[in-house]
Amino acid sequence: MNEKCWVVVQYPLKSIKGSQRDEWLRDKVTEYLNKYLADAELGYVDGYDLGKTVSDPHQFVLNIFCVVTNEQRGMALIKKVLREHRLDYTRIKMATMPFEGGGTYTLKYASKKGVTDFSL
Repeated sequence: MNEKCWVVVQYPLKSIKGSQRDEWLRDKVTEYLNKYLADAELGYVDGYDLGKTVSDPHQFVLNIFCVVTNEQRGMALIKKVLREHRLDYTRIKMATMPFEGGGTYTLKYASKKGVTDFSL
């Protein structure tokens, strides 16, 4: 796919508010992804949210939303940056959705084997 899309990087949280570590992680992931996506001319971070998942109100997550111009290259770069900068790469899920026209997010990567579900 070579058209603009949303990529969401999702981290599990232990509480709805998150911890100081979760805030630090949010800030660092946003900083690094903005830098590396811009340098590669692949996109930018558009924002984040913290809260309950839609599918299970007892699960809490941090979602970081990126807009990328090339899904495959953008996701590969995001994974590389998170891994190389030790930003809890082993806990993430990543999902994509077309930029225009809406739709639902489709899980494209999960760090844990056997995970097939995704919910914001």
